[in-house]
Amino acid sequence: MNRFLKTYTAIILLLASFTSFSQNSTFSISGQILDLETSEPIPFASVYIKSESIGTITNDNGFFIFHLPPGKEESIVIISIIGYSSVSKKVKNFSENQKISLSAKTTDLEEVVITATKKKKLTAKEIVRKAYKEIENNYPNQPYILEGYVRDLQKEDDRYVEYLECATKLLYQGYKTKREPMVELLEVKTNYLGDKHPWNKNSERKNSIIDLVEDDLIRFDYGPIKGKNGWKYKLESVLPYGNGLVYKINGIDKPFQNSTLFIDTETFAFVKIELTREAIKNRSWARRFTNGALQVYYNLVLEYQEYDGKMYLKYQKEEDNWRIFRGLESNKILFTKYPKKELFINKIITEDLENYPFNKNMDIGSSIENQAKEFNVDFWNSYNIPAETSKESKIIIELRNRKN
Repeated sequence: MNRFLKTYTAIILLLASFTSFSQNSTFSISGQILDLETSEPIPFASVYIKSESIGTITNDNGFFIFHLPPGKEESIVIISIIGYSSVSKKVKNFSENQKISLSAKTTDLEEVVITATKKKKLTAKEIVRKAYKEIENNYPNQPYILEGYVRDLQKEDDRYVEYLECATKLLYQGYKTKREPMVELLEVKTNYLGDKHPWNKNSERKNSIIDLVEDDLIRFDYGPIKGKNGWKYKLESVLPYGNGLVYKINGIDKPFQNSTLFIDTETFAFVKIELTREAIKNRSWARRFTNGALQVYYNLVLEYQEYDGKMYLKYQKEEDNWRIFRGLESNKILFTKYPKKELFINKIITEDLENYPFNKNMDIGSSIENQAKEFNVDFWNSYNIPAETSKESKIIIELRNRKN
């Protein structure tokens, strides 16, 4: 398929409000989510069926395509994101080329902080510590399955060298279990590897899924969520989210770490956690590896969604910058690596797990691309993933052309 035909096809998919797939009996709604005041697109907004566990997320340009099982025409779709009032709309009322605007709201900070406890005004650190204590009440400690989509994008200097997309199931044993979930690798959608720097031949290639799930701050109990160990906090604002409000708290742990925490004002659940580590004047928090790799930037985002009274992962991003030197003691930089991995959850399964199809089949010691099967068109026609952007299409085309 040439570039123009591919782009035209992507546009048709985005604008088609209802698209039937005869082989799997699903149908789709689609549209774009915008800021009411600025008309700017809103990325990473949640789009899901009310009171159910299936959903999707908008892409960088605010577009979404939501594949639905049959019989959902009367269902209510909720569109929400931190900082905006949520919007609800019946599935059958979505029109062609639907544009939906969300309104940002401001809230009186002092009033919310005081009324949250009905006793006294909480400091930012006290809010964080209370949220940490409430983890056992807010996060599931029973087995559950998350279904989702992983995207692994890697760049060396100014050239993209890898684009990997796959679908997966993750079987967790509850937040108190300090180990990674069991993994079923469902399908691989895109698997393009470009001409990487020769340095990579002697470097360990990590499994993308395992690389993501081992950085769960709540499960592995570390980082800014404890409210101690040198972290200083500041309560910045209170923002709308869903039917409630969240505290936005900034944290700093000098000299390398800072964080932003979004905490529900009623349940004190962590709704979103962002942790960033950044080198200062070429001085990193990490020691240089013997292969010459030095991490100079790290950004982790964890966002959760409420389902049936508990908080489950909705979105995760891990983004790094690595300077690659000629060796352990050398000051000569060969190149800079920019890995970016994302996990998007589109379904939560909490009941009757013993009868829910799950096949632990992924080899955690092998990269995803080495476990790819033949491309499954029918599967990807109805699987909920973020809509592909024009930028992502260009990256794929560039890697494909370089490979050929």
